Amino acid sequence: MNLKAENITFAYNKKRQILKDVSLTLPSDKIIGLIGDSGSGKSTLCKIMAGFISHYSGNVTIDGNKIPDKDYYPVQLIFQHPEKTMNPKWKMEKVLNESWTPTQDLKDTFGLKDNWLTRWPSELSGGELQRFSILRALNPKTKFIIADEISTMLDAVTQVQIWEALIKHCRANNIGILAVSHDPELLEVVCDDILYFKDINKL
Repeated sequence: MNLKAENITFAYNKKRQILKDVSLTLPSDKIIGLIGDSGSGKSTLCKIMAGFISHYSGNVTIDGNKIPDKDYYPVQLIFQHPEKTMNPKWKMEKVLNESWTPTQDLKDTFGLKDNWLTRWPSELSGGELQRFSILRALNPKTKFIIADEISTMLDAVTQVQIWEALIKHCRANNIGILAVSHDPELLEVVCDDILYFKDINKL
């Protein structure tokens, strides 16, 4: 199974074109790294591939088929700042179960503690919240994960724990990962192949 972005072009306005004829392929059995400078347009491409932005030129397909925008979107984007993606008025159990209800084994794998479920998002650290974000994205209907700087704000130990758990789960379930970062050392460790954003964005 392949997720393809083909000839993606996007501009916020006539004076600010961000993407031009960007193409990449993400196989479901690979971890592909995408490296580039901050502000270069990587996150915009991520949002397009995950269905958050719909007004663009080009195509995003899975095995050549347009991705339906109803029901559950099989390309899940995990953001750098998890606190911005959660309803601050919901306790963490509701935040998690909004997507699906993971098994206890999977919660243990990602280091979720039972007493976190009764807390508000504001009562947890960034690393704790990111574990919830990743688990939410691993709904059984997910086919591809786009990880946009997911560990940038975390300490080294938490980075290792999160990436190890995510990679193990995705490898076992044939879920492709696009790992987006400006940290070449991280991508060298976790990825099968690395793309350089400046090479695929034809601005």
